[in-house]
Amino acid sequence: MAVTDKNINLRMYIVAFTIFVMAVLVMVKLNNILWIEGDFYRKLAKERTVRNFTIPANKGNVYSSDGSLLATSIPEYTIRFDALSPKKSDFNENIKALSDSLAVMLGNSTGYYQKELQKARSNNNRYFLIAKKLSYTDYMRIKSFPLFRKGPYKGGIIVEQKIVREHPIGLIAQRTIGYERSDNDGKGLEFAFKEYINGRSGHRMMQKIAKSQWKPINDNNELEPQDGYDIISTIDVYVQDIAHHALLKQLEYYEADHGCVVVMETKTGEIKAISNLGRADDGSYYETQNYAVAESHEPGSTFKLFDLIALLDDKKVDTSQIYDTKGGVIEYHKKKVRDSRRGGYGKISLARGFELSSNTVIVQAVYDNYNDNPKEFVDRINSYGLNKPLGLQLIGEGKPYVPQPVDKKWYGTTLPWMAFGYNISLTPLQILSLYNGVANDGVMVKPFFVKEIKEWNKTIKKYDTEIINPEIASKETLAKVRAVLENVVKRGTGSKLYSKDFSMAGKTGTAQVNYKDKSKLFYASSFVGYFPANEPKYSCIVVVHKPNVEAGYYGADVAGPVFKRIAQKIYTDSPPTNHIKDIDQKLNVVEKSYDAYYKKVQANYTNVPNLKGMVGMDAVALLENLGIKVNVKGVGKVKAQSIKAGEKIIKNQIITLELS
Repeated sequence: MAVTDKNINLRMYIVAFTIFVMAVLVMVKLNNILWIEGDFYRKLAKERTVRNFTIPANKGNVYSSDGSLLATSIPEYTIRFDALSPKKSDFNENIKALSDSLAVMLGNSTGYYQKELQKARSNNNRYFLIAKKLSYTDYMRIKSFPLFRKGPYKGGIIVEQKIVREHPIGLIAQRTIGYERSDNDGKGLEFAFKEYINGRSGHRMMQKIAKSQWKPINDNNELEPQDGYDIISTIDVYVQDIAHHALLKQLEYYEADHGCVVVMETKTGEIKAISNLGRADDGSYYETQNYAVAESHEPGSTFKLFDLIALLDDKKVDTSQIYDTKGGVIEYHKKKVRDSRRGGYGKISLARGFELSSNTVIVQAVYDNYNDNPKEFVDRINSYGLNKPLGLQLIGEGKPYVPQPVDKKWYGTTLPWMAFGYNISLTPLQILSLYNGVANDGVMVKPFFVKEIKEWNKTIKKYDTEIINPEIASKETLAKVRAVLENVVKRGTGSKLYSKDFSMAGKTGTAQVNYKDKSKLFYASSFVGYFPANEPKYSCIVVVHKPNVEAGYYGADVAGPVFKRIAQKIYTDSPPTNHIKDIDQKLNVVEKSYDAYYKKVQANYTNVPNLKGMVGMDAVALLENLGIKVNVKGVGKVKAQSIKAGEKIIKNQIITLELS
């Protein structure tokens, strides 16, 4: 028995000791939590119940050159109700008035809102949805409603704000205007100029009220967001609309894969319009990629302009030099160069070869004059900056490829193939810059999209015209080149585009793409030039990829009409700029009529004068100066007068004049 009691006592001691040790450990842990890890756990608890939420700043607006709004940030509000925040007395006192106000604003009946609000309070709903996608005006209105005006704690109103980016002109130029995603990725002006347009975010303390549900602690933000700066783009909404719809119409007709069009102001390099449309699976077109900026490809015959400039400016040949097209086929290193016309064009001049886009003529001219020194030819390409990106304001510019004679990949066929736009890769904007240089008296300027960054009326930064090459060729060369480009439209491959009503100059291009694999071969049709031809104001390039060959694929047929439609619309809708010559020139008929009138006016009349033969308006002026009231019938000169000449003048008498 004594042994049993002893065992029981031992067990009790062990249990007591164990409890004591556990108590000590608990105390140590509590002490550790309170004094050593206390700050960490307090911070953790606060983070889980109170959090500092970032409030994105309103982005700056994007404007067109004429002040039209292209992109803007609009606050969008969601209103919820914490049904447990108001006191019971406040809730009961205001629910009817609140429901009345909500019914008037949101459309449902007063009874509906009374029922839903009471239900939310009965269910302890602390996040009941009242309305979403409200404007700032609606938000301010609903904030003033009964009960809600008491604020988040006494009134239970929960306000969630979200910034939405809107494009007032729709999807036109969307890829150029662009966007920025939360992952710091994006496109277009908004991404390229994010440093200016994004502004500075604010923050707001919010308290957790349920799982994934937070409400503001205070009515005001702890740090107010600072709005971004505005961007003034070079885009002209009117020209942009013309370009967009002209391209869209042609893409739809030819069922093309994608295309782009750019309109640039000749003197400045300002991009007035840019449209990039790709085909969706359902056959519709929308802004998919910025092809004009990012897509580098073999230009085909539009590159022949460079050949002509080089040949003339280096004084290798003149436009009158005759070449034999040799049946439309010539051969270099066992590779054939063909004209689009079977049988060729016979013997024609260099100028005529350019007008007809003869590959055999242009390639012969380039190969014969530069094959011994291809570096001379390529160095001129490099001097125009075509061997490197233009350095545009947009991010994602395509990389050009210009073979260099020192490259290992320079073959015997490289130079002749470059001559008609192959073995070389350029973006549409690079090609346009070259043609614009010809239109701009030899001054090659960089295309740009943004001309100013502003904060209200204060200019933060300004962008001016930047010159790439001040003189791409001599005045003599440029005059000859411009004449040939104009003849392309008058009597060459672009003759279908010719109009006697307005002048254009340019070059067609029809390039084969994926020609190494005939099963994947398609065409890139293009037209690039400027208008009016005599005093260029705009340059323009149109490129259409993969048109349906059954409908057509030549540049003049596919891309050319887009160029013409843009030029015609801008040209015919622009105000006339006719000047009056010799404004001081005297016309005998007018002078004689005025002298007769002046002589009659100077006379001191007491009797009604003879008015026959006088211009009606002169006769009226004369009689009214004499105090006689006049009725006029007809137009022209006075044929008869109701009061005969010589009768005494009576003040305020009425005379009728018949004019013819």
